[in-house]
Amino acid sequence: MQSRMVPRHYLSQDVFDREQVKLFRKLWVFAGLRTMVSRHNDFLGRTIAGIPVVIQNFDGELKAFENVCVHRGARLQCAPTGNRPLVCPYHCWKYDATGAPSKIPLHDELYRYPDDERQSMRLRQFALRAVGNVLFINLADDPLPIEEQFDHAFLALLESSSNAYDTEVMTTTFRAHFNWKIGYENLRDPNHVGFVHSKSLARSVSFATAVDEVMNREGTQDLPPHLDQSARRALLRQFSVGGAEGTFKGAAHYDWQANVERWGDQDAYFNWLAYPNLHISTGDGGFSFSIEHHVPVAPGRTDMEIYWMTAKKRAPYAYASTVLTSKMHGSKLVVGEDIQIMEEVQAAVHADGPVARQGDYEGFNKLVERWYVDIIDTDHEV
Repeated sequence: MQSRMVPRHYLSQDVFDREQVKLFRKLWVFAGLRTMVSRHNDFLGRTIAGIPVVIQNFDGELKAFENVCVHRGARLQCAPTGNRPLVCPYHCWKYDATGAPSKIPLHDELYRYPDDERQSMRLRQFALRAVGNVLFINLADDPLPIEEQFDHAFLALLESSSNAYDTEVMTTTFRAHFNWKIGYENLRDPNHVGFVHSKSLARSVSFATAVDEVMNREGTQDLPPHLDQSARRALLRQFSVGGAEGTFKGAAHYDWQANVERWGDQDAYFNWLAYPNLHISTGDGGFSFSIEHHVPVAPGRTDMEIYWMTAKKRAPYAYASTVLTSKMHGSKLVVGEDIQIMEEVQAAVHADGPVARQGDYEGFNKLVERWYVDIIDTDHEV
């Protein structure tokens, strides 16, 4: 079957701009980890769909605002993470948990805003939701309920697993040259593991069961030619999945695992795929976790933000950072293999290029494409 995705979906700036507005400013997207903003004045700075965003801890309450001062438009928090009050570095306007300026230095001497004007000054606030330890943000003025995007079973599994994350986190970013959708087509294709990762991941994990599950997924042949919003949302909920997808070819055990509180008791490779751009996995059956956040930068550019953490420590131990470093290097090998093949795919895309031919096992990708084209190539909304 010929794919619904054509070259312009991977090359066009117009398509990319439509994605930013119609997907990333309308859907719930990953914003960070709750444990990274656990103290008063902790913050996370992000740019989501071109909009600067800050998540700030106000005495234990997390709020998400546009990271732009209402005075002269400077960013309020300039670092990706940190601990400082929500104060503009330009003229030191300070903001409170409502998004209002609680302190304007030299107001009476210089600014003299009338009371009604000052009362109307507010940072734009965004919907924020914690699912266990995972923070999601929605930039829409009227955000869809998160349960309309992720079904209850997925949310429950994500909450359970993410509550097991330790507070010590190691992060890095790979700046890659491929369209963000290629990343998720790759993640929904377990058949590639035996070829792309033949000398790494495939030596220790088998994903044969995952292939069977994809082949048994609902196809697009029974969908009506035109989807109403209810049907689009029902379809959307199918795109975020989680569970055991791989079996180990002989489980490896390490001394450090005795120092953490393992999540679950199943010796399996778990994946969580939260549409549109979040991938979480535990490659050792709940002893450690990695998060891949694929951030669209341009039609042919994606930043892969990656987080590593073990399950919660039973007690501090001296070589915990060494464990995370080892996890990072092991993951870097597999991620590097993925990046290389995805960049090869992107490099081959051109305006007059061929359209992909999909096999039966690629039903999951076909389903996502059906929904995506219905949103991006029409005036339909999520």
